[in-house]
Amino acid sequence: MPINIPKQLPAGELLKKEKIFIMDEDRATEQDIRPLNILILNLMPEKEKTELQLLRLLGNTPLQVNVTFLNTATYVSKNVSQTHLETFYTTFEHVKERKFDGMIITGAPIEHMQFEDVVYWKELEKIMEWTKTNVTSVLHICWGAQAALYHHYGIDKFELPKKCFGIFSHDITDQTVNLARGFNDVFVAPHSRHTAVSIEEIEKHPDLTLLSVSDDAGAFIVISNDEKNIMVTGHLEYDAHTLAEEYGRDVQKGLDIDVPENYFPNDDPTREPMNTWRSHTHLLFSNWLNYYVYQATPYVWD
Repeated sequence: MPINIPKQLPAGELLKKEKIFIMDEDRATEQDIRPLNILILNLMPEKEKTELQLLRLLGNTPLQVNVTFLNTATYVSKNVSQTHLETFYTTFEHVKERKFDGMIITGAPIEHMQFEDVVYWKELEKIMEWTKTNVTSVLHICWGAQAALYHHYGIDKFELPKKCFGIFSHDITDQTVNLARGFNDVFVAPHSRHTAVSIEEIEKHPDLTLLSVSDDAGAFIVISNDEKNIMVTGHLEYDAHTLAEEYGRDVQKGLDIDVPENYFPNDDPTREPMNTWRSHTHLLFSNWLNYYVYQATPYVWD
């Protein structure tokens, strides 16, 4: 089944070229089915790239998905046109009376800041509180995962000696959990962050389960025991070239940055990187949509 997106969204043409089944709003209104309504709070600076990455994954399932893009009212991104935001995004005030089957809260390149120092932190706290009653399941990514662990469960992030940057191997702690269905015992995933969260604090917390962990990258997938919140500290949604682009930007800025680990062939930045995590990315998103959204959400919200 298709993903339903606004007619003129730039990502639409790229998704069509990739043979992702999409449907515009006009055709979707003619479908006599109950679609899933997914809200995406996109905090990433290059919003159009993140839109494409997430829509590609949401559109590769048997479920029809309606997507609403959300941006913060207390901070306006400088890396996307105001026209794009006005055309395809809305703010919390316009959706707070609605119910959503699922929500994605993305990462943001603000890890060095304390949560309370982030311009839109109070707005984000209000949104995360609202999800308790208005969203069936929330998928949090990277900084969004750290923000959720801090707000909902009191687990703070801490600075790493150097950036966790590259492709790392991960284990699954419990293969019977629905989110991990189809996962290999060991799989790889991208990370790009300067901070981490305590494995010990997560394991001790009565409301959380550490589902996936890496010897090199630390805690990876954390799920709340009520299955309301899923926190993923890395970037499974990244394209093959995303880490290369980040590395190139840091080099151009003159930053002291290591080559991403286990990413370029022979650690040579002039060689073409390969996407070695794609299959598990699709598994994660399809499992989330199926078991934690579709199977759990009410057909008619009260």
